[in-house]
Amino acid sequence: MTTVEDRWAAEPYCYLTTVGRVSGRHHEIEIWFAAVSDTIYLMNGGTGTYEPGQADWVKNALAHPAVHVRIGDAQFDGIAQPVAFDSAEHERARELLVAKYATADDDLASWRATGFPVSVVLMPAGDT
Repeated sequence: MTTVEDRWAAEPYCYLTTVGRVSGRHHEIEIWFAAVSDTIYLMNGGTGTYEPGQADWVKNALAHPAVHVRIGDAQFDGIAQPVAFDSAEHERARELLVAKYATADDDLASWRATGFPVSVVLMPAGDT
């Protein structure tokens, strides 16, 4: 069986749909991701736009962890949860995301240092 990592790791973005914690409406964003098996990691923070963990998508996912993710032409349902601070998974999520997106012009050091990682365990849409 092919994992999300095997099939979709090279995709530049995924599309995360959360349920608004106030409005109850669905909100979709385009976001960077890194995949390990059937889990993806997303990260907020270090960009000056939102303090770590304060982006609307993070607040929505923490309030309503059932999310929807689109990668390429694949659809997934998932459960989002914050990655425990200072855990091995926390460090790994940061490393994976920076390794995927850093460039010679931007090493993403600030984002890596301050980012708030969120994991999403994925399953094919409709299997939840």
